Amino acid sequence: MKAERLPGNPILKPIPDHGWESLATFNGCVVKVGGLYRMLYRAMSYPRTHLGAYLPVSFIGYAESEDGLHFSGRRLFFGPEQEWEAFGCEDPRVTFLDGKYYVFYTALSAFPFRPQGIRVGLAISRDLLTVDEKHLVTPFNAKAMALFPQRIGGKLVAVLTVNTDLPPAKICLAFFDREEELWDLDRWQAWYESLDTHVLPLMRSSVDQVEVGAPPVLVEGGWLLIYSYIKGYLRGDRTFGIEAVLLDQEDPFRVRGRTTEPILVPEAYYERIGHVMDVVFPSGAVVNGDELLIYYGAADTTVAVAKVSLPKLLAEMRPPSFLVPSPTRGDWPSLVRYEGNPILSPRPELGWEAKSVFNPGVVVAGGRVHMLYRALSHDNTSVIGYASSSDGIYFDDQPTVPAYRPRASFEQKASPDVPSGCEDPRLTLLDGRVYMLYTAFDGYQARVAATSIPLDDFLAKRWDRWEWPIVISAPEVWDKNAALLPRRIKGKLVVFHRLSLGIWVDWLDSLEEAQEHWLGGKVILTPRKGMWDNRKVGIAAPPIETEYGWLILYHGIEEPGTIYRVGAALLDLDDPTRVLARSRRPLLEPEMEWERHGLVPNVVFPCGIAVLGDDLYVYYGGADHVIGVAGVKLKALVEALLREGREG
Repeated sequence: MKAERLPGNPILKPIPDHGWESLATFNGCVVKVGGLYRMLYRAMSYPRTHLGAYLPVSFIGYAESEDGLHFSGRRLFFGPEQEWEAFGCEDPRVTFLDGKYYVFYTALSAFPFRPQGIRVGLAISRDLLTVDEKHLVTPFNAKAMALFPQRIGGKLVAVLTVNTDLPPAKICLAFFDREEELWDLDRWQAWYESLDTHVLPLMRSSVDQVEVGAPPVLVEGGWLLIYSYIKGYLRGDRTFGIEAVLLDQEDPFRVRGRTTEPILVPEAYYERIGHVMDVVFPSGAVVNGDELLIYYGAADTTVAVAKVSLPKLLAEMRPPSFLVPSPTRGDWPSLVRYEGNPILSPRPELGWEAKSVFNPGVVVAGGRVHMLYRALSHDNTSVIGYASSSDGIYFDDQPTVPAYRPRASFEQKASPDVPSGCEDPRLTLLDGRVYMLYTAFDGYQARVAATSIPLDDFLAKRWDRWEWPIVISAPEVWDKNAALLPRRIKGKLVVFHRLSLGIWVDWLDSLEEAQEHWLGGKVILTPRKGMWDNRKVGIAAPPIETEYGWLILYHGIEEPGTIYRVGAALLDLDDPTRVLARSRRPLLEPEMEWERHGLVPNVVFPCGIAVLGDDLYVYYGGADHVIGVAGVKLKALVEALLREGREG
């Protein structure tokens, strides 16, 4: 939805007779206390000689209003006083908490301006008449810090933009037990050294830029954060936009929903013409009944305000539901894509998954769908990331650190310029443990590797409890796409894998046994000439047990064109090497733009399936770049396979 500009815009303009705010007044932040709207804003003077330099100087101004629209009583609140803010105080964010106003702002300590001289300062006031104390907050480049207006879990919580002038910028969260920790520079330095663990990833492309906008506001469903999203920032064709994200009330690292398009872009004359052209920059937000007032800087010259319907905004931010339709009786049941696909995309702020996320395995436990997915860095190292969901569609728990990294020599780079790592995990819950079979690649050979972790540790994300990996396929033999059956048969583990061009099955007493006698076994599915799987086939995910047999999905590759599609087969319950039925038609093929174009074109590649109610959810990589989900009625699929088996 689009925000509606209010007719009185811009609501704050520079006053030429006021030297400190003669050039520009913009980026206003409003806090409502006791029925009074109090605005702090960035005020900029005309260029002047200041500490031996000739430049405009920024100050923090004050204005107030009874309706949030008409502001008066303008005055200078504070300006540069300390060495670390000597060349300007910019872009205040004000929060009222525990009887104090916490005003974070950008402090400029050097001219010409340089990243290390652009940091966050803090002014604390009890009345917004005088400043009681000032502190330098960050020892590193940062801007746009704001405090949440309530403690979370007993802690003070701040959101800020780090490396704003050393992109990629990262929106991050920081937690504090005591007020004094807000300006503890040693604590901040330690925090910065583990930066990726604090990131709230919001970027959609590595050429874009994000920056914190307004201090978060508490609404139904969580914390609403209005922020700046600048498309093409590093490409030189920048487009400023205002967007919103809804964070979990108890755990703000969890994203409950977000807008997919800007709420506002520069269109009005006062947004397009000014000190800096074509800028809308959010800096304040106030809930007013069912409306959200968004205060923003227009063209770095004036303050403007827009409104949105809060219920409509929150409804738009919620992910769409997923209804899998029942096929007409007798029809071949194709997989139906979720309309909100892709459900996971690379997070450019995180180096380990900045290039791609794809080929996810899943396991259902503890009332959630848990996903481990392949993540690719720009140096083509594959690691395993984690995400989980309560409904199998919206994955709101996605930590910013990997769940599994390459550790053994067989998955480390054999030379610096080759791809390597841990690829395409398949997960099986068996005997109280989560087993992960994956492809270990050193850049020259791909082998099947295996590890496991106790279920309790898996659910608690204690990733240091993974067993040391072992390889179970032969050296110098291309073997991958392995999955473990979710129960033993006659006391044996059953392993599926792709050896050469087909799907093979091995029976083992233990996975360690395969280190003495490498995987080989019996081939059960091979390519079919003249069909959609004529080049190569490999198992998609661990089989699903049904009353009629083991249901497996597999990927099939067709030549010419190297097109990956998804098919199905039914295997005997007591002897899964015996194929009862195999689909003559694919369930899914590349059709969407994100399935047809990516790192590898024309690929739909599932590694995880889950039964949720009556539906089979299939999680797959699209073009080796993003992750999607599709569903089918489980009973309808099994019945269709049985018909094909009888007819075949």
